[in-house]
Amino acid sequence: MGEQEKPVFLRLLLAVLVSAVLVAVTAGDMVVAVLPLVAEELGASEAQLGWVVTGYLFVLSVGIPLYGRISDFFSLRRIFAVALLLFAAGSLVCALAPSLPVLVVGRVVQGTGAAAIPALSVVAVTRVMPPGERGGAVGLMASGGGVGIAAGPVLGGAVGQIWGWSGLFWITTVLALALVPGVLYALPDGAARDGSEVSHHTERGFAGEGRFDLPGGALLGLGVGLFLFGITQGQVAGFASFSSWGSLSGAALAASLLVRRTVSAVHSFVPPSLFENRGYVAAVVVAFLSMFANVSALVLVPLLVVAAHGLSTGAAGLVLTPGGVAVAILSPMAGRLSDRMGARLPVLAGLAVMGLSTLFLSTFAAGASPLLVSMGIVGVGMGFAFTNSPANNAAAGTLAGK
Repeated sequence: MGEQEKPVFLRLLLAVLVSAVLVAVTAGDMVVAVLPLVAEELGASEAQLGWVVTGYLFVLSVGIPLYGRISDFFSLRRIFAVALLLFAAGSLVCALAPSLPVLVVGRVVQGTGAAAIPALSVVAVTRVMPPGERGGAVGLMASGGGVGIAAGPVLGGAVGQIWGWSGLFWITTVLALALVPGVLYALPDGAARDGSEVSHHTERGFAGEGRFDLPGGALLGLGVGLFLFGITQGQVAGFASFSSWGSLSGAALAASLLVRRTVSAVHSFVPPSLFENRGYVAAVVVAFLSMFANVSALVLVPLLVVAAHGLSTGAAGLVLTPGGVAVAILSPMAGRLSDRMGARLPVLAGLAVMGLSTLFLSTFAAGASPLLVSMGIVGVGMGFAFTNSPANNAAAGTLAGK
């Protein structure tokens, strides 16, 4: 690829990745607004409806680390394309679902494809973008997620009113299929650190290098899955129920077996050398905890304002919208800032803002007006923007040795 063609290629790549992230995040959030319509049409209880959301998030959480590791052995372009086709297939099943079990199955398939999008987008940026531009690129993808968070509930409510809940899934089916040609064109099979395309057989970590640790990957997926299932069952049936504590115990057992395999296996799923890199470990922990805090606020705050203030689901979605807008606007800025001055100061500032905002929400949200609650969500979004993008950029830079 010529030097003049590189900027065009990189812009096209970013456009495809940001669009894919936007679709995946919107698909996760938009369903919340139409759950009452699903309950009315399919005759589902509130506890049963929870699986429409939980099923998607469940496989999303399990799949993200698995896709990240799989991308070390197989073509990034092909994995991403197959994931989008899976996402489209799941959306189609949801659109045609005649019953709640079929709808949940469709959401699981949809989430299986969606899990690849955030994981492989960061991998693609790390392999293709020059070191001084990675933070801005990661920030742009986080911005796409912020737009999805802001638009998801509003879009879900509007489309649900006009075309019914199945209309949402027809839209995501079309969007996912439309992205496949862009992925096949814009994503290289492999990428050198200077941004030039190379054969996937020639770069370290692609097909033909080492072995994929299937037992280790299975233990990781099993541990995460059982943990999430145990938490979900604890909320539905109580943490004293066998389905809850049994799942949590199984998760602990899977985690201990994964640790043992990581230490003993020749080609372990999680390379032990990663834990020797303190900068990488710190960046990953910060990115994970900031994501956990942000998602927790996005899940719990709507439940709070619906229960405490009697707001509709659509109005509760509007409470979250300013926070998503803050993420969309500030994430690219935070990423570029980390390219210029490093991640430490943006991350510390972001963590401070997130901490104060979550303290405000936990202290005052139950009795405050929806406007004040929305201001707290804005603070969480601002802190997340200045924490997550720089932390991911730092993790990528540490592994790349930059």
